[in-house]
Amino acid sequence: MIRWEQLGAAEMPGGGGELRLMRRGSELSIMAGAVELMNNRLTGSEEALATMACAKLRDPGRARVLIGGLGMGFTLRAALTVLPPGAQVTVAELVPAVAEWARGPMAELFAGSLDDPRVRLRVEDVAAVIATGDWDAILLDVDNGPEGLTRTENDRLYDLGGLSTALRALRPGGVLAVWSSAPHPGFAKRLRTAGYAVAEVGVRARGGRKGARHVIWLATAPG
Repeated sequence: MIRWEQLGAAEMPGGGGELRLMRRGSELSIMAGAVELMNNRLTGSEEALATMACAKLRDPGRARVLIGGLGMGFTLRAALTVLPPGAQVTVAELVPAVAEWARGPMAELFAGSLDDPRVRLRVEDVAAVIATGDWDAILLDVDNGPEGLTRTENDRLYDLGGLSTALRALRPGGVLAVWSSAPHPGFAKRLRTAGYAVAEVGVRARGGRKGARHVIWLATAPG
């Protein structure tokens, strides 16, 4: 049996613990303690986050899209596949090491997407980038969903205040898309309370019809 090998480790800002990049043969995994945050064999729901959100854009050719969380690049690559040349995609990644891994041991997964002229990578808290405003879509794949698993500070993205901030940062008719590894009772109601029209969609982690089911909320701003 092939054993796991650690390729890198980094402390998350704010005392969120340690992230570890692991490899076993061709399989890559990012771990937070004993919890697996992402794996290159489970890409379907991350890709769906991008394609479903981008499908709701009113003017894709001039869209400004923000992705919260670089991860293994599957959301970014899916967005670039469907967005035309005039779009702009900003990726906010909190942990500098993850951005380094994207150009190092995970470079094959990213397939040059960070060098796409439509892409801007900002190594900072996505909450600060959201606040700069004027987005057509905000895609959040931060933590494991609307509860802060790796950082309690992530809760502020998903509480009523954070959702209201995102709403103000969206252009009329813009979309906030949120990924989660599991259902979260009451989150759709919280989004509606903040002022969004909401759809909650179950998607397969691997794509297709089998395997674990993840959740995506598509929350549309008025206008």
